[in-house]
Amino acid sequence: MLSSDIPGVSLYRADDTSSCASTVYEPSLIFILQGTKTIQLGDREIVYGPSSYLASSVHLPVLGQIVDASPDHPYLAVKIDVDPQEVTDLVLELGDKVGRYEPSEECPEVGCGLCMSHMDDPMQNALHRLLNLMTTPDDIAVLAPLTRREIIYRSLIGEMGPRMRKFASTDSQANRISRVISTLKDRYSEPLRVKDLADSANMSESTLFHSFKQVTRMSPLQFQKKLRLHEARRLMLTEGLEAATASYRVGYESPSHFSREYSRLFGAPPRADVSKLRGAQAGVSA
Repeated sequence: MLSSDIPGVSLYRADDTSSCASTVYEPSLIFILQGTKTIQLGDREIVYGPSSYLASSVHLPVLGQIVDASPDHPYLAVKIDVDPQEVTDLVLELGDKVGRYEPSEECPEVGCGLCMSHMDDPMQNALHRLLNLMTTPDDIAVLAPLTRREIIYRSLIGEMGPRMRKFASTDSQANRISRVISTLKDRYSEPLRVKDLADSANMSESTLFHSFKQVTRMSPLQFQKKLRLHEARRLMLTEGLEAATASYRVGYESPSHFSREYSRLFGAPPRADVSKLRGAQAGVSA
């Protein structure tokens, strides 16, 4: 990841392809400028490359792999964080203008928490203007929020607008599932009771399970497990916690059970995985 002076905007560059890696997407718009990446969400895979972008409407554990990158032709991407409330406000302001196009074939199922679209000329122009602000830092405070809002606006009036609108509409099932996801994210270390989640969303347990899986392509339990493992990884990497301590912190009762599930998700036991990540960070900073 490269530094950016624009709040809520992150830049990414990779000079080589990567192995498949697990990560958690936050609500955001992700634009690929060069190279190609595959994203796997549950049983569904998305391949996206130059001039395309993803909209993640909720927090989503995904598997990602850069499949086209080289020193002469590096993978380049831009991530713009999106405040769900900002989307809701824009939807209310736009009214019937939201999603005036038909849903794209890349994400035919309305309600999916992750969808892809292609950048049209107005979107490319807005993104270019946002990134170009890094050459005029004095303009960022005033112009960056306006240009970010324009980019979100253009995603809403485009082909992915119907999906984004579903999550912004407070009376929709997608919005209720997004609130359940927020609860799981905030309380990932607590025992999971599907009945409590269903009650909070004013749904039956079966409806919650079906709707949750439609958005995330996984069950609430699988979702919680991945959040726990990612948080444990962060705790070991940034706070220096031992694996057993991290496992208890995120809600596991058995360190051995934690280690097995960690290895299954990240491809290596906790200590080896964290050591590899620290080595990679040292290489980047050197």
